[in-house]
Amino acid sequence: MLERINQDIKTAMKSRNKPKLEALRFLKSKLLENKTAKKPIAELDVVISHVKKLKDSLTNFPEGSDLLSNTQTEIENLSDYLPQPLTEGEVRTIIEGIISSNEGAHMGVVMKELTGQIKGKFDGRRASEMVKELLSK
Repeated sequence: MLERINQDIKTAMKSRNKPKLEALRFLKSKLLENKTAKKPIAELDVVISHVKKLKDSLTNFPEGSDLLSNTQTEIENLSDYLPQPLTEGEVRTIIEGIISSNEGAHMGVVMKELTGQIKGKFDGRRASEMVKELLSK
């Protein structure tokens, strides 16, 4: 992933795309920081974590502010590095499969198995709500 980011940084520099360049440079610094950490995590997890923090910070900015639009632009620029998102229907199918394969499945069992399959591809809070809904049927 780091090689791809380096190539995209060069492309952004050539096209003078300053917002994308800044987003990529910051992401690259996060990835390099992770490599030297005591317990490094997967590169994809670094990207997912960073984008999640950006999305969470959107609620802190006033509507129409420069910070809000800059953060949204940064999220858009980094979305190419995230896994393809899943639809609610796909997640529902995964949940139903987990429930049917685990007799007497409960929230903890289902969420533990589900989390690994949807990480970075679907909102965990919404998935939790869907699990509760399907288990109550």
